[in-house]
Amino acid sequence: MRVALDVGGTKMAAGVVEADGTVPTFETVSTPQSGTWEGCADLLRTVAAGREVDAVGIACAGPVDTVAGVVSPINIAEWSDGFGLAESVSSIFPDARISLAMDGAAAALAEYRHGAGRGTPNLLSLVVSTGIGGGVVLDGRIASGRTGNSGHIGHMVVPGSDERCSCGGAGCLETVASGPSTVRWARSRGWTGGGDGRDLAEAARRGDVVALAALHRAGTALGIAVASAAALLDVDLAVVGGGFAQSGPALWAPMLESATRHARLSFISNLRIVPAELGSRGTLTGAGLLTL
Repeated sequence: MRVALDVGGTKMAAGVVEADGTVPTFETVSTPQSGTWEGCADLLRTVAAGREVDAVGIACAGPVDTVAGVVSPINIAEWSDGFGLAESVSSIFPDARISLAMDGAAAALAEYRHGAGRGTPNLLSLVVSTGIGGGVVLDGRIASGRTGNSGHIGHMVVPGSDERCSCGGAGCLETVASGPSTVRWARSRGWTGGGDGRDLAEAARRGDVVALAALHRAGTALGIAVASAAALLDVDLAVVGGGFAQSGPALWAPMLESATRHARLSFISNLRIVPAELGSRGTLTGAGLLTL
């Protein structure tokens, strides 16, 4: 039996992997403020249900070190200085093969194999939500980079912000175009609506001027980042998912316009940006594919 594990700052999920790498049924829990590993261990034991496990695929928020099997996710405080996740999983399933990838990379692989990127072996994936993650598939394989962190598009620097980022830098895409960052910008311009990106998107749909401006700013920054990454990587498809990516035309129209304006080189002149198909299960499916 093969098992998949997805560990993020908001939720954790685990399930049994089917022969094609998909994980149709799974258990999900909120990521605790403390005891994150204990929560992961409980999930894994629940889905394994005492059966023999041959392989475990792990997708985790980054940064990660896939060589050392260590994760240091910015949004999981107790692991931010490094946690040996691969070794810890191996302590539960000592005979299993353990594979680890950054969550954005796993999502990219899943969209390539089972989602919006089917048939396109060179693509960029973005997850636009509380943060902004990403991953890259080149020639049908995850492009991992030296430590497994290739595709961290949320920490590309874009015009429009000098705000300090959670990574320690300034002006990262995540400070402009994530859900919380966009809401903060709108509030600084007088928006008094509800508390998260969904409320902001709803206000934009109703024609709220500040909400529309905030989403336009975020979409423009996303388009710049996608065009820049496409030029660097020589890909012609970007798959965009995540909760904040569901904000509708107020976000997507400026993103597409901005990407078109900046993707002028001949080899990316046909750059396509499409919605992700797999939704919240994409990262877990990617973790499942790692076990094959």
